[in-house]
Amino acid sequence: MYTKLLSPLDLGFTNLKNRVLMGSMHTMLEEIPGGHERAAAFYAERARGQVGLIVTGGISPNSEGTVFQGSAQLSSKDQIHGHQIITEAVHKEDGKICMQILHTGRYAYHKDAVAPSAIKAPINMVTPRAMTDDDIERTIADFIHCATLAKEAGYDGVEVMGSEGYLINQFIVKRTNKREDEWGGDYSKRIKFPLRIVEGIRQTVGPNFIIIYRLSLLDLVEDGSSWEEVVHLAKAIEKAGATIINSGIGWHEARVPTIGSMVPRGGFAWITKRLMGQVDIPLVCTNRINTPEIAEKLLNEGCADMVSMARPFLADSQLVKKAIENRSNEINTCIACNQACLDHTFSMQVCSCLVNPRACHETELNYLPVNKVKSIAVVGGGPAGLAAASIAAQRGHKVTLFEADNALGGQFLLAKEVPGKEDYAETIRYYKSQLEKYNVDVKLNTKASKDELVLGAYDEIIIATGVHPRIPNISGIEHAKVVNYIQVLRNEIEVGQRVAIIGAGGIGFDVATYLVEESKANSDQAISSYMEDWGVDMSYEKRGAFTQPAIEKSERTIHLLKRSVGKHGKSLGKTTGWIHKSLLKQKQVNMISNVEYKVIDDAGLHIRVNNEDILLEVDHIIVCAGQLPSNELYNALLQQDLTVHIIGGAKEAAELDAKRAIKEAAYLAAKI
Repeated sequence: MYTKLLSPLDLGFTNLKNRVLMGSMHTMLEEIPGGHERAAAFYAERARGQVGLIVTGGISPNSEGTVFQGSAQLSSKDQIHGHQIITEAVHKEDGKICMQILHTGRYAYHKDAVAPSAIKAPINMVTPRAMTDDDIERTIADFIHCATLAKEAGYDGVEVMGSEGYLINQFIVKRTNKREDEWGGDYSKRIKFPLRIVEGIRQTVGPNFIIIYRLSLLDLVEDGSSWEEVVHLAKAIEKAGATIINSGIGWHEARVPTIGSMVPRGGFAWITKRLMGQVDIPLVCTNRINTPEIAEKLLNEGCADMVSMARPFLADSQLVKKAIENRSNEINTCIACNQACLDHTFSMQVCSCLVNPRACHETELNYLPVNKVKSIAVVGGGPAGLAAASIAAQRGHKVTLFEADNALGGQFLLAKEVPGKEDYAETIRYYKSQLEKYNVDVKLNTKASKDELVLGAYDEIIIATGVHPRIPNISGIEHAKVVNYIQVLRNEIEVGQRVAIIGAGGIGFDVATYLVEESKANSDQAISSYMEDWGVDMSYEKRGAFTQPAIEKSERTIHLLKRSVGKHGKSLGKTTGWIHKSLLKQKQVNMISNVEYKVIDDAGLHIRVNNEDILLEVDHIIVCAGQLPSNELYNALLQQDLTVHIIGGAKEAAELDAKRAIKEAAYLAAKI
């Protein structure tokens, strides 16, 4: 079924079993006590899942290049042992693994940050020190030494991180390289740094060692590389001794979303395809490739020789194995929410996955077969209930799932209607496949009662009844103009052209997006339309392929209101919040804070802002003012002599936290 994807790739001195690269992710495991053992379990499970080649998170070649003070580096022999734990575990599963060498340059969050020139990054508070000639020569030697240590530690190769705006990328473009010596000026001098690194590594490690070079094909910033320079560098990197070229898409400071859920699937493979035929070594396309179907399609279209998937292997370690066994319907698909992976990393927490809490926690969370089969009732078919029911049944329990609605999915049924969140439907599809596989008795259109659960003689009952909208105490809240977010996202009403949204949390932003943006997920023009909207020059006539975004003003007039002071979006995800704010700003959504709600009447919504009375003449007022836990059934069951658990929104309704809900479900189902 996936003929191209699952075919081997000949690298000359070694073969890869298939065309799947597990891309680099910084998991934070290497920075915690016992982290190498946990990383070994994490990578070994993916190797067991038949990934063709794994790339680790970034490991610095010296202290200056670390992400933060004390983060992972490989610069001395006494650090080899921890890495050997990882490589031995992967090789035991017949896998191959490369270590990424990453020097952050001006992206380093510490006082010793260095860069080609002393120019502060817009996403960092630290101004780097400009490197001296001696610094540069020493850093090149550190890269080479790091690769040598990686080989000694048992890695099959290294990936040299030359993209995403890190140190090597900073040397390559004039945006960050203002030097006038032999390391700056014309292009041949600016690429001398990466070429010396790759040449030095190849000379030191010999011919039978994989060297992946991560080359920035799209900088997506002003004064980035031209296409001619990209091609020139690719050819030079091949000549310098690289085995594979991996695609780098966008600097971290670029204002173009490159991996968020709103990016069309396979949305950046076109640029790798443009490089195909320019070099003879394999090319890897990347970003928002989250299913074997998409991967196979891109390979068949000649976009690349391999595909890179990173976060999809957080969501499902067995992705490739399931593809091999024609079980793709059972793949737990990455929905690109970034809530438990990138958001965790940027807040110094161990990485995981919203739809798979086991990711990076393989040594502590396992779904082992039960010793005693129990009869378990799960009430609620949202994310928490679906996770609890499927995991408990997978372990061998007899599970009955009650859902009052006519469909499974809960809040994810609403989320998937929001443009850019269509992939949330994949999570529902996955859980449905698991419920069927493990013979869960699903009762739709069934609101479980206390008496029914008592008479059912269940050994354990899990309440996952979710949340219901909170109705704010505003005079006139019963007016016909007032609707809630559920009615809107279920398309139960035709929303007017003038709208006020009460509440600017995640739901408020989602509803605003739903009203101003069309879903393009299944459109033939989805990719070109997306690139035009966000300012990506697909003709590459401009340096960095960056141009001005073309997102048009919404035809609707929307007011997004909140009681609190300050800017909107503080509660949104760290790595995706800026995207949602940017979209609504370009759509000219009117964001008003410090709002006092006075009254709702035929004229509209009367508010007071900064001691000024304002009338918003609107057709509809949409309430997104938070949620309350639906826990009445749980409270009633507590009076009975039963073993009852409560999880997810029914336990705590704060911010509709699906990450917490699924995690609670997983840990509960793993132990009952």
